[in-house]
Amino acid sequence: MNPLRIGLAQCRQSSSLGANAETILRFVEQAGAAGVQVLCFPECQTAGYRADITPPGTPVQPEQLDRLHRQIAQRCGQLGMGCVLGTETPLASAPITGKPYNTALVISPDGAILGAHHKTKLTPLDAVYYTPGASIETFDVFGVKIGIVICFEGFRFAETTAECVRQGAQLVFHPQNNTTRPNDWKIPVHHAMITTRAAENTIWFASCNMCHDQHQNCRSMIVAPDGRIHVQTELKREELLVADVDIDLATRAMFRQDLAGSAQVLFSDTVKAEEYRTAVASSP
Repeated sequence: MNPLRIGLAQCRQSSSLGANAETILRFVEQAGAAGVQVLCFPECQTAGYRADITPPGTPVQPEQLDRLHRQIAQRCGQLGMGCVLGTETPLASAPITGKPYNTALVISPDGAILGAHHKTKLTPLDAVYYTPGASIETFDVFGVKIGIVICFEGFRFAETTAECVRQGAQLVFHPQNNTTRPNDWKIPVHHAMITTRAAENTIWFASCNMCHDQHQNCRSMIVAPDGRIHVQTELKREELLVADVDIDLATRAMFRQDLAGSAQVLFSDTVKAEEYRTAVASSP
C-alpha cells in the first residue's frame, strides 16, 4: 500500500484577488491541520474565472498574482504540503492587456513552484478571455507522478488525461469551474465523464469544482482506479474534501491494455484466473 492524503477545496470564488487570497489561505490552513499532502483548488481560483466570475475587460494583475503565488507557496512549504492552484498566467507579450493563460500552478511540499499547466482546450466562452496552452505536463510530488487537466479539456477530451497517463501519471487533478449558469442537466453528464477518466485509465482522478450558492453543475469528487466514487462533496456548499488514496491501485492497466491487470479490475474475484490465463500468456 502506498497512501497519499489529498484534499479538494470546494470554495467560493469572486472577482477580487484579495478576497480570493483570503479564501485560499483559509483552506490551506484547514488542509494543513487535516494532514493533507496535496491540496487542489478550483479553476482560476486566484483571479476569478473570466468567463463569468470576473467582469469583462478586467486587467490582468501580474505583480499581485506573482506576490500571491509566492505567498501561497511559502505557506505550503511551511506546512510541508503540495498544491495545485487554479490561477492565470499573464502573456509575456502583453502582460496586462493580453488574454492570459488559464493555469494550474504546481507547488512542491518544500514551497517551490515546480511549474504550470495551461489549459489546452477552450470552450467558446473560454476562447474570448484566455489564450490556449500547447502541452500536457506531469509533475513529481511526494514521489507520485501527477497530471493536470483543467475543466473542459478533462471532461470532453479523453486524450488529455491519457497523455498524462502516458507520461506516467497515477493521479490526475482536474480543477474546474462549473457553477455560474443554471445547467443542472449537466450534473450527471459531468459525473459520468469524471468517473470514466479514472476507469478507462485505471488511475485516481480528483476533480475540484468551486462552490456556488445558486447553481453548481458538478460535485467535487475523488474517483478510484476502478471507476467507483471514493468520496464526493455536497453541491452548493463550501467544503474541504479529504481522503487517503492508495497510489498502488493506480496500475494504469486499462491504459496499457495489460490483460492480466485489466482482468483484475474488470472481474475481481468473480472470474477465476484459470479462465483467461492462456489468453494472457499468449498475448504479445
